[in-house]
Amino acid sequence: MGRNSVRGEGIREHAAEPGGPDRDGGPYGEGTGRVPRSRTAPDDERVARRASGVGGGGHQRGGSRRRAKRGKRRILRGIAITVSVVVLGTAGAGYLYYEHLNSKLKKDDLTLGNAMPDHKANAAGQTPLNILLIGSDARDSKANQKLGGAKDTFGSPPLADVQMLVHLSADRSNISVISMPRDTLVKIPECTDPDAPEKTSPASELALANESLGRGGPGCTVATWYELTGITIDHFMMIDFAGVVSMADAIGGVPVCVEQNIHSRTRDGKGSGLKLEKGTTYIQGEQALEWLRTRYGFDDGTDLARAHGQHMYMNSMVRELRRNTKLTDPNKLRRLAEAAIDALTVDKGIDTVKDLFDLGTQLKSVPNSRITMTTMPNVYSQRPGFTGKVEPMPDDAEQLFRMVREDVPLDGKAPKKPPAEPAASKDPAAAPEEIAVMVLNGTGGDGQFAERDRATAVTDLLTGKGFAMAKADTTLEPQKTTVVRFSNAELEGDAQAIAKALGIPPSSVRKSTDATGIQLIVGADWRQGDTYPESAAKPDNETPDTANVLRGDDEDECMPVQPGFTW
Repeated sequence: MGRNSVRGEGIREHAAEPGGPDRDGGPYGEGTGRVPRSRTAPDDERVARRASGVGGGGHQRGGSRRRAKRGKRRILRGIAITVSVVVLGTAGAGYLYYEHLNSKLKKDDLTLGNAMPDHKANAAGQTPLNILLIGSDARDSKANQKLGGAKDTFGSPPLADVQMLVHLSADRSNISVISMPRDTLVKIPECTDPDAPEKTSPASELALANESLGRGGPGCTVATWYELTGITIDHFMMIDFAGVVSMADAIGGVPVCVEQNIHSRTRDGKGSGLKLEKGTTYIQGEQALEWLRTRYGFDDGTDLARAHGQHMYMNSMVRELRRNTKLTDPNKLRRLAEAAIDALTVDKGIDTVKDLFDLGTQLKSVPNSRITMTTMPNVYSQRPGFTGKVEPMPDDAEQLFRMVREDVPLDGKAPKKPPAEPAASKDPAAAPEEIAVMVLNGTGGDGQFAERDRATAVTDLLTGKGFAMAKADTTLEPQKTTVVRFSNAELEGDAQAIAKALGIPPSSVRKSTDATGIQLIVGADWRQGDTYPESAAKPDNETPDTANVLRGDDEDECMPVQPGFTW
């Protein structure tokens, strides 16, 4: 399958199967029937008067409205994490207000899986920064339980309902974000709870990605991401929905746009209840919650449409935070920072509030025009028992992951110099005659018929170069581009040696949970010949269309409304 969008193939509804790990509490409510009025941003003079005040700092609204059902806040968690970093990074001289928060900062292990390799520095000695944002639906506190939802979920294992990888480029010029749909089927590695070593969750052949959090904590979610993407993750930030609700109103109004009047409500009562007039409206509190959980009524009514709406809100909110004069109010900044710290759990590499502040400073240095939001390309699973679940789209998802691994900007503004090649393995390769490799025919990956006996032909090339243990497998494994996969770190040097012998670029060598030992899949880019094509060795550095890209400076983005949900 190519990079053409698959969003038009019918209504995609990423709803969990009965009894599955999706604990939405149902519709937000029947709606008031009132149409919210559009308003402008807060008046600068009024804000200035508030900023001149001392002491109490002002009233935070929305206490009674926060008791809506828990499923409605799911994506706010991911957004609130970003707000936390932006707020702390904008504090400037007000940072002294936050010193006392160090003792409140909750920490956990970064990963419960295999060690992740260090980043390779660019020519200037700079390395990228990758942060995994996790939204937890944990029901283990009174604050969270007061927000509603089924009581039988209280104290049950938490789910990582929001997962976003934020990549800050090595030169700090751009940010790329990859969201993973919450019901993506992945392989979860073995995870051991650091607080209870006897509680080891065995590796899962196939499970929903959001289950990883309940198998040992955020470190297991990080390990799952690394196993899937091969992207080294430096930090994680996790927030629960009680923290999100405590911050939602404090953020202030965020402008959003719909192409037509919209009411997100089906005949059988499903939907967020969002009701907006055509055009731009500033939303906050209950309306913000409704916007962020809306699927029915947005675009094609799929979970991808909901994710796009979340990206729109996120970008708009960051723009508002950066340019709004209310950020000069130290009391408001302090309240936002305290709410963020109370809600956050971070990895142990973020030792103090100053570390969090430093991360925020780096992130806020990137202009809006260089922030790119994407969703992992995905397709519906055809596996029995997983109706409505999705899997990473072959080739397109890996293309997105590779670009982040190689620090290639997703906005198309590639650096003048080519990206650095992946670091050579620290584990030296064995002698060629001692390296076992299975060769598969993937030449049908471009939609054409597979080239006959291609695996055998490439196996003969390897044996001619001394790799006497190379074997051909008759299994067809369609693949657009040739790849060398290895199952564990001890085989990385051997896999790199195979690629080098055939002229395959190092970027095409990667660890994969789908591999057994070392596998060479000959892709559609090498259908014939004894030499890997020079043109194929040059990576395609275009962001796939299926990634549903949204630029951070796109202030004209307006959400299409699904037929049947207008008024």
